[in-house]
Amino acid sequence: MSRPALEVADIFRSHGPAWRQAHAGHVSLGQLKVMSAIERCRTAELGGHVARCADCTYTTIAYNSCRNRHCPKCQGAAAKDWLADREAELLPVPYYHVVFTLPAAIADIAYQNKAVLYDLLFKVSAETMLTIAADPKHLGGRIGITSVLHTWGSALTHHPHVHMIVPGGGISPDGQRWVSCRPGFFLPVRVLSRLFRRLFLDKLVAAHQAGRLSFFGDNSRLADAQRFAAFLAPLRTAEWVVYAKRPFGGPEAVLAYLARYTHRVAIANSRLIAFDERGVTFKWKDYRIEGRDRYQQMTLATDEFIRRFLIHVLPKGLHRIRHYGLFAKGACADNVARARELLAASNAQREPTSAATDPSKPTCPCCGGRMIIIEVFARGATPRHQPATPATVIRIDTS
Repeated sequence: MSRPALEVADIFRSHGPAWRQAHAGHVSLGQLKVMSAIERCRTAELGGHVARCADCTYTTIAYNSCRNRHCPKCQGAAAKDWLADREAELLPVPYYHVVFTLPAAIADIAYQNKAVLYDLLFKVSAETMLTIAADPKHLGGRIGITSVLHTWGSALTHHPHVHMIVPGGGISPDGQRWVSCRPGFFLPVRVLSRLFRRLFLDKLVAAHQAGRLSFFGDNSRLADAQRFAAFLAPLRTAEWVVYAKRPFGGPEAVLAYLARYTHRVAIANSRLIAFDERGVTFKWKDYRIEGRDRYQQMTLATDEFIRRFLIHVLPKGLHRIRHYGLFAKGACADNVARARELLAASNAQREPTSAATDPSKPTCPCCGGRMIIIEVFARGATPRHQPATPATVIRIDTS
C-alpha cells in the first residue's frame, strides 16, 4: 500500500508539540491520546516485523499500527474485517440510505454534551425508524438498521448526523411473511422528521431535568429550566432534516458504501493537499453547490486544522456503529435466517466481494510471491534485518 504524500500524522508530528503547549489545560486526555497514537502509528515506537519473500528474498520492514479508531491510516483494515461479518448478514432485497441530522442549535449543545446527545441521536433516530416502519399505514413490519455516527461536515466543522443502512422491508408482526416496501420508496421523510423532532426534544428536556447536561460559555444561561424551554421553543416548529437517498444497486453496492462510511474519520489523508507556512490545504465538498464545482480547496491555519480535527474525538466507550431491530446483537443471526427463509433465499450463496478480501496476507511487490515474517521486534527496537536494496517503501497495515 503506497503512502500518501501528506498525512495527518505529518502535521501532528511537526506542529503537535507546539500546539499542545499553547493549549495546555484546554485539551482533553482523550484528545491527547489520539494525537499521540496518530503520531506514533507505523513508526519504530510501536515495534513491527520484518517480512521476506519466499521466492525472491525481497525484504521489507512493516511497523505496527496504533489501532486508534480516529487514525486515518488504521481504519481501512478495520473496515475490511468488519465488512466480512456484515456480508454474511446481507439480504437479497433493495437497501436504503437514511440520514438523520441534528439542527445547528442542538449541535451546539451536543458539542458540550457529546456522550449524552450522541447517544440520544442514535436511540431516537432508531426509535423513529422502528416506530414508523411498524405502523401498518406505512410498512407494517419489523426492520433492521445499521447506524453509523458522523460528527463532521466536509470542512471539519461540528455537524453530528447518523447514516442508516436499512433493507427495503421487514418481517411481519406475526413472523410469517416478509413485508416489502414500495419500489423506490421506503418511508415518508416528513413523517420521520416530525416524529424524530418530537421524540428528541422530549428526551432532551428529560435529560435537562435529570441534570445530565452541562453548559459553558455563552450557553451557561441554558442551565435554567425556563430559559432552556424558551431556547427549544422555535425548534419545535422548525423542519428537522431527515434525508432518504435512492436505493442501492445491489448487495455489492451496499458493501461498497459501508466500506466508505463505517470507519471513516474526520478527514482522510487522501484529501490533504499541502502543509506549509500558510497552513493546511485540503479538498472539501460544498453541498450548497450543484455539480462538479462543489469540489473545492480550503486552507486553514495549522492550529485551526488541529483544533477542528480533535473536536471529532469521540467520548471513551461511545460506540459509533450500532445495530437495531432485526440486526440487534444477540438475535441478528436468527432474524437474518428467518428473513431469508421468508424471502425463499435461505440457500442463496454469495460470491466474496473485493470489500471482504483478506488484507493480512500481502504479496511481494517484486514477483508476487508469498511474504513470510522472519522477525518481530519490540517497541523502540531496531530490527536485525534490513530492507531490500534498492529500498522500496511498502506500508503494510498490521492493524
